Amino acid sequence: MSRILLVEDGRYSAPLLLGHLHGAGHEVEQIEDGAAALERILSEPPALTLLDVVLPRVGGIQVLEKVRSHGNHPIIMLTARAQEADRLLALDMGADDYVCKPFSPREVVARIQTVLRRHAQWRDSAARPSTAVRFDDPRGNACLEGRALTLTRRELLLLRALSRDPGRVFTRSKLLEAAFPEAFDVNERAVDGHIKNLRRKLAAAVPSHDWIRSVYGVGFSFAERPA
Repeated sequence: MSRILLVEDGRYSAPLLLGHLHGAGHEVEQIEDGAAALERILSEPPALTLLDVVLPRVGGIQVLEKVRSHGNHPIIMLTARAQEADRLLALDMGADDYVCKPFSPREVVARIQTVLRRHAQWRDSAARPSTAVRFDDPRGNACLEGRALTLTRRELLLLRALSRDPGRVFTRSKLLEAAFPEAFDVNERAVDGHIKNLRRKLAAAVPSHDWIRSVYGVGFSFAERPA
């Protein structure tokens, strides 16, 4: 059983959602105020927070930003704001998922399980230092499981960013910052072409494992081999 914090004003979906969360075996606490939710998350963090965007006193985006400055607490945005710009902003700031109203409570429960499982994998990965990738910093070269890689500068920067935190899902915006630090007018989709080439080179070096994985609607992650 996981302790879930539901931060929502209660007028739209809280009663129905609460029933499904309890039915899935979760313990749920509901808070309708952003400032109170922020205090609770930082002092007594639950397993996961469902966070609305429009809240009294402190908005959901501000809560997300404050929480992310302290750590990697699992947060799913749960909001009526369905515009792409709102979704991309929240994901870029570190939200684990973004669910728009109206939604299926069963789908929310499924997404909670997915995010909790992903964070458990991240914790396991963080507990084991990455051994697959090694960088020769003086020359800027990289090796994958002892096999030398011939990479462009962009590919090298992408691999360095992804492999530094195995299992973490990086948005295209974050990867754009890593691979194009000097550019201000490059489209985020430029990341996809470099990721495709990087995947091809990693697969040519060690074809027995899928090293870079796509997370639909979010971005990419570096996948270590299972222990």
